[in-house]
Amino acid sequence: MINLQTIKQRFEIIGNDPQLNRALEKAVQVAPTEISVLVVGESGVGKEFIPKIIHQNSARKHEKYIAVNCGAIPEGTIDSELFGHEKGAFTGADKTRKGYFEVADNGTIFLDEIGELPMSSQVRLLRVLENGEFIKVGSSNVQKTNVRIIAATNVNMMSAVENGKFREDLYYRLNTVQIDMPALRNRKEDIHLLFRKFSGDFAEKYGIPNVKLTSDAVHYIANYYWPGNIRQLKNFAEQITVLEKEREISLQKVQEYLPNNTSLILSKEGKRNAETDFSNEREILYKILFDMRKDLNDLKSLTLELINNPNENLSSTQQDLVDKVFNSRKEESTPLLLVENKSDNYTKFEDENDNQFEELEYEELQMPQDESLSIVDKEIELIRKALDKYKGKRKSAAKELGISERTLYRKIKQYDLE
Repeated sequence: MINLQTIKQRFEIIGNDPQLNRALEKAVQVAPTEISVLVVGESGVGKEFIPKIIHQNSARKHEKYIAVNCGAIPEGTIDSELFGHEKGAFTGADKTRKGYFEVADNGTIFLDEIGELPMSSQVRLLRVLENGEFIKVGSSNVQKTNVRIIAATNVNMMSAVENGKFREDLYYRLNTVQIDMPALRNRKEDIHLLFRKFSGDFAEKYGIPNVKLTSDAVHYIANYYWPGNIRQLKNFAEQITVLEKEREISLQKVQEYLPNNTSLILSKEGKRNAETDFSNEREILYKILFDMRKDLNDLKSLTLELINNPNENLSSTQQDLVDKVFNSRKEESTPLLLVENKSDNYTKFEDENDNQFEELEYEELQMPQDESLSIVDKEIELIRKALDKYKGKRKSAAKELGISERTLYRKIKQYDLE
């Protein structure tokens, strides 16, 4: 078993926080396997160390390791970067080019900011994960690759899935094992250690004496929010080491570089809590709506049954359903009598106690119809509505649906909507 301290020394990782140690332990555990890994954490927490640790402790360590920032590559060229292109595939493609998945065959690819990957590229990536196949841009030939994919993100992937910005099937294929990197503010005991390391490195680099924080300054940085995490701490250490003439840094000096950010903390925490509350409320609302639809479908079935058998009395279960839907239960409830008035073309429920009537359209009671819950059916319906709305103009329809024109074209072919 690889020693955790050895890993920290090799990759110059500072700190003893339990959350950090757990993340490193998981990286070491999954390294010998072929499992896909998703690294999750805020920007600047050091997520890039995890894929390096996994690669260097795997059977692929002697093969290529390529890190790709998905958010830094323009949408129009990312497919070419990842999967390559043929000569003449697009303007400027004057020669055939190998993509990262071809170059890194038998090695490891780290896809940073995976949440920024365009939907069209997500489809291609899913194919690589499922069967190791990809097609170059402008080609029809299927190629094979044997790469291990490690991805990282600083966004809430479940929210991205719910908002239609990330494919659910791809998310679960990438997230076989999730490794969470803690925010710097949650590693209070490590903050001063990191500062001393960074300030010492910069003092040596620029040939100047090292700086030292006063005790109250140490307390201040340990309780600072650090929205930029380790990256922000490193920049702060460099500035204060280079710019300050005095080598002992007081709290007042530290506050000049790190002003109080209480409002930022409240804003971020409030936003996070609001998102959580909204998500919980939405789940409750969905459940209520599904329950209501089920009750109404059951009621339609009951009504049709009573129309066909008018002399049949309601069972206790059926009576409970009617009471639930119409909220009509009393201390001593009596069965409802179904009276059909064909001249008015509606059906009435009459309560013998108070002669209250509830009306339901007769046509709706002819056959109970369950609305389809198929995702495919809903997708087809939305595509048709968008095409009808824009009179067949695919570009406008695709924009309305929030997908690329190429994806819309593929789905039109797939569902035979021509």
